[in-house]
Order: sequence, then structure tokens, then C-alpha cells
Amino acid sequence: MKQAPSNISRRHFLKISSLAGGGVLFGFEMLANATAETVADAPLFSPNAYLSIDPQGIVTLMAPNPEIGQGVKTSLPMLLAEELDVDWNKVVVTQAVFDKEKYGNQSAGGSGAIRGRYEPIRKAGAVARQMLVAAAAQTWNVPEQECSTESGFVLHKASGKKLSYGELASKSASMPVPDNIKLKDPKDFKIIGKRINNIDNKGILTGKPLFGIDTRREGMLFCMVSRSPAFGKKLKSFDDTETRKIPGVKNVVRTDTVVAVLATNTWAAKKGRDALKVEWEDAGKLESTTEHIAAFKDLVQQKSDKPDRNDGNVEQALTSAKKVMESIYEVPVLSHAPMEPINFFADVKDGKADLYGPTQVPGKAISDVAKALGIAEANITLGMPRQGGGFGRKLRADNVVEAAQISAAAKAPVQMLWTREDDMQGDFYRPNGMYRYQAAINANNELDGWYLNAVALNAGRAAASENFPAGALANYRCDSHGVQSNIQTGPWRAPTHNSIGFAEQSFLDEIAHELKKDPIAFRLELLEKAKTSPVGKVSYDVEKFKSVINLVSQMSNWGTNTPGRFKGFASYYSFNTYVAEVAEVSIVNGKPKVHKVWAAVNCGQVVNLSGAENQVQGAIVDGLGHAWYSEITFDKGAVQQKNFNSYKMMRMADAPPEVEVQFVATNEAPTGLGEPALPPIAAVVCNAIFAATGKRIRKLPFGNSLTQNA
Repeated sequence: MKQAPSNISRRHFLKISSLAGGGVLFGFEMLANATAETVADAPLFSPNAYLSIDPQGIVTLMAPNPEIGQGVKTSLPMLLAEELDVDWNKVVVTQAVFDKEKYGNQSAGGSGAIRGRYEPIRKAGAVARQMLVAAAAQTWNVPEQECSTESGFVLHKASGKKLSYGELASKSASMPVPDNIKLKDPKDFKIIGKRINNIDNKGILTGKPLFGIDTRREGMLFCMVSRSPAFGKKLKSFDDTETRKIPGVKNVVRTDTVVAVLATNTWAAKKGRDALKVEWEDAGKLESTTEHIAAFKDLVQQKSDKPDRNDGNVEQALTSAKKVMESIYEVPVLSHAPMEPINFFADVKDGKADLYGPTQVPGKAISDVAKALGIAEANITLGMPRQGGGFGRKLRADNVVEAAQISAAAKAPVQMLWTREDDMQGDFYRPNGMYRYQAAINANNELDGWYLNAVALNAGRAAASENFPAGALANYRCDSHGVQSNIQTGPWRAPTHNSIGFAEQSFLDEIAHELKKDPIAFRLELLEKAKTSPVGKVSYDVEKFKSVINLVSQMSNWGTNTPGRFKGFASYYSFNTYVAEVAEVSIVNGKPKVHKVWAAVNCGQVVNLSGAENQVQGAIVDGLGHAWYSEITFDKGAVQQKNFNSYKMMRMADAPPEVEVQFVATNEAPTGLGEPALPPIAAVVCNAIFAATGKRIRKLPFGNSLTQNA
């Protein structure tokens, strides 16, 4: 689909720019009245917060959102470079500090960074390009429409003249902001949609200090913290006599909830913490996983007084059905377990705080610290290094607040660091859940009713009630319940969808096999009903759903099998993106072996093809690895899996040797990409295992053997 260049008035541009991304994206008044900045007495062209050009032609592009491995430090500047029309190999990319007046919503979560900033950042580049053209046209005394741009130059092809952006920097700063902002037609893209190497690749490979844990400041002390060994306990007292004897230990301080040991190096801080004598007391119920599961089993049989969605009459459909299918699916608690240990730097003094470290929500981190310390947000600065994974863990700012409180108590700059055991016990976990499905099969051997009763820990809504096949069935009901707990839970990559995707897509496969229908043909049949005879609200795009299903069917040669290998299928919609996946599996010595995964994705315009493939492949490996091995359980409030020896992650031998990814071609604006490929993968592989063995897996993780799930 061809997209025409945008022609937007300046007034309209300023208005929509202030709304996009959840905040003011162009806080600089430069957009209304651009002026020259100077650096060492040299004029610097900086028409907005996102870019600058110096007289030597050095183009600096700002990356406003946190980089947690999803690639936005590369892809967001690509949008600027595309519309500015510069050579990507000659730009400098800089991570922006937090500044809500300049950059608005600088968060990383919900697969929303590219989606929220796609047009506003392109417009920022286009504004600069048009001002450079205006400066060149004025210099040559020619009409602007006779000028063009290419690789950092303004050209007047009729006369053969050209000027570099550096040569035009000073004059461009005095040009008025254009009344109409003209974006490129996608057919003219030179950077967007291409494969671009991650901007930090060289730094990562050469060990350059890019991460929060690399922070070193004058006078900084290293900090380890003793925190509650179980949910339901609180700090009572401590004795630091032996701790203070450890060489390198400089101080021990207490906050409301923890005891912190500060030292000249991390090892001394850890040894000092180990030497602490800390007494904890009960402050609430000490809960266990067995108790949660017992509550789940009770609630999953109880209807809700207020269903999340209720179309038709499911109860009547079940009562009159020729056959009622029923299955219960279970998923465990998961830890985020990012490879980067939890850490943060804080220097709190004189009513001000200087913060630096990994967070997905710098704005929330500042507001939380301001509230905790009783200081003004305006007196807090926060810098954002590259982060070694987030997956939703760093949507909480507890690590930032903890570091700030310790610094304030110690009256010293500190780098707070958690061990893996600290992280496993102190996480905001993916809640466990139980999902009871019933399907009514009528006398015509058709799916006539669908009922889901979902239960999850600390859940408001345990299910995604608008998911397909809602809208495709005359009788559809979704109930959900939450078991409240003092064990803290929170967003985990693709919240809710990461659990319900496995259960829902597995049960759809069960129904297809019961009806003796091909799983893909069955999905397409239901989608056609949602299109031609919708019931209630249809919250998904039928044609986009079909586009990925048909594409992955072609990619995988669905319907044909290599001897000894079997295929499974699932498709899912989340974060405005459609994904369909097929896995090829064999059984070797009683254990599944995944040989290949195919993934078709409709996510709008792909910005960085290399980064987009990486996100899809990474989500598939992440989702499959957790479905295969990972599980957190509690005994009297304490986590039983302390480190990676018991919280097992996928090894290379378990990962599929090949994950083939294709994107549906479209010029529509980008949607989410960091999360959507994860929800279906567990069902894809489990459906393939069923095709190979006839055994249905309804409980995760499915582990090294099939017997426990038979």
C-alpha cells in the first residue's frame, strides 16, 4: 500500500507532537523560532531536541528512549537520519539523558517506543532537512523546489552547485520553521527497512563501559544489601560488629527495610554483608505455592458475577452440546532474570540527587525517588546507560529508590549491586495462572460455544477476554479471578499474553483435532466468521491475522512433513502486531528436539530489518526456554530457586538451530515488536509434540520428558 508524503501545517505539527508518545516531544521553542546554538564559539544547527549539525558537518542524533536490548538506540536515530537525508555511516548517536520537557515519555515497555515516536521523530528530521534546503536556496537565490538533498548535501542540479550540511549549519539556524512538513514517500526510503548494525556492537564486543555496573565516580562506595529472606518478613534488628572488621568495609547503614554494607570494592561489600547478623520477624502470612494452587483449583470452578465478556448463551450451548470438551492449563511463576545484575548509582546531597543506571521508566524513577526522599523532582538528574535486558523487571523503580535512600543515609555516592540470589528473591514475578476451558461441539460437529475461567496470582483480569476467537462465535464467555498475595508480581515480557497465549492456542489445537480439521484451516474458518458474521466487538484485524497465517503456511510448507518430524502451529495478536508460527519437532530418546521455527509477522513498517529479526528470534527463544525449563516456587514466602542451577535457562543444545522470520510488506506505521512473537511459541512447540506423540501438554514447564505431562 502506497503512502503519500505528509503535508502538515506547523500549528498542527506542534499540536500532535505534544501528544505523541504520551508527552511533549518537542519542548524546545526552537521549532517555532529556531536559533543558532554555539559550541566553542562555533555555530551549531539544532532545530529541535533530537539532532544537531556542527560546521564540520558532524551530525549528532539523540536516542531518547532507554536501550534495554530492543534496539531503539539504533532504530529511533534511523528515523531521524532517513528524513534528514544523511549518510548513516557518518552520524554520531548519543543516548539522551532524561528530560521530559524535551523528550516527553522516555520509557521502554509495551513494545511502544517505535510505535509512539515513528512520525514525530521523522518530522523532527524533516524539519531540519527543509530548513537546510531553505538556507541553500537563499544562498544561491533559487527556488527551494529546485533543490534536493542527498547524503548530507543540498544540491541544485540545474547549476551543479552543492553545499554540505556543515557549511549550511550557521545559516540554517536562522531559517523559519517550515509551514508544511513533508515526509518522504516510503518508496524513497534509503535507511528505513534496511539492515543496520546495532550502534553499540563494537563497544559491547570490545568491553567498552556501556552499562550501569561500569559506573565509576570519585568517592564512590560499592554497596551490598541484606534484605528480607522471604515475603512476609521484615527487618527487626542487626549486629554489624563483625562486618566492620572486614578490610575495605567503610560503613553500614539501615533504611526502613534493608541493611546496606558500603565498601571500597564489591567483594569487600559482599564479605561484609555475609558477616552481618540480621534478625527478621514475621510481618504477614508466609505463603507457599501449594496454597496458591489449591486456591486456583477452587476458583477455576467458580463463575464470576461479572464476566469479562459474555456473548450469547454459553451455558445453554454447553447444555445442548453433542460433546463438551474441557481442559485445564497451568503456567508457573517466572522470574525476569535479566543477565545484567540489578544495580544503580546514586549521589544524594544538599537536597539534590544524581542518579545513573538501568531503568525502563526514568520518569517514574525520578518521581519515586522524590517522594521517598522528600526532595523536588527538579533537583534530580538521571542518566541512562545501555541495559542488559529488562523484560518488564525495570518497569519498577525499587532499585533506584533503594540506591538513593542508601546514599542519603550514608552521605556518600554509592553503587548498589544485587547478587543473582537477591534478584531471585526480590523480583516482581510473572504470576502463575490456571485456565479452565470448555468448548461446546454441536450436532453439526461445529464449535458452538467457548468458555474460559481464568485465575492468576494478584490478577485484576487474569485473561485477555477480547482475544480471538471472541467475535467469531455466537456463544462466548470469559471469567477471571485473582488470588491476592503478599508475594510481589508485575509485568513480564508480554504481560498476560505470555500465559494465555499458551493456553488459548493449545486449546484451539485440541478443538481442531477433535473436529478432524487442519489447525490452520480451522483458524481461517473462524476468522472468516468474525469477518462475515461478527458477534459483539471484534478487537483484531481479520485480514492482518490471515496475512500472517497464510504467509507462515507457505514458509513452512504446512501440510508436508519430513519423516520422523512433526509440525505444530499457533497464531496470536498482541501489542497491535500479528504473529503466526510453525515449529518442526522430533522425539529423540523420549525428549523433544525443535529443529526449526518459522515466524510470519505483520508489524507495520519495519524500521531496522536486522533489529526486527533479532527481536522476533529472541522472543521465540526466550518464550520457548521459559516454557521448557523455568519455574519459581515458594515455601513459606521464600523462593526455592536461588540461582541458574535450579532456575534453569535454555542451553544452546536445546534452542532451535534455525528461526526463519518474514515480515508482511506494508507501509503502515510500525506497531509493537519486542513482545508479540513470545506468546504463541510454547503452544506451537507443544502442539508439534502432540502431533508427534499424541500426548497433550497442559502444564508448563514441560521439562526434559513428556511423561509428567501425559
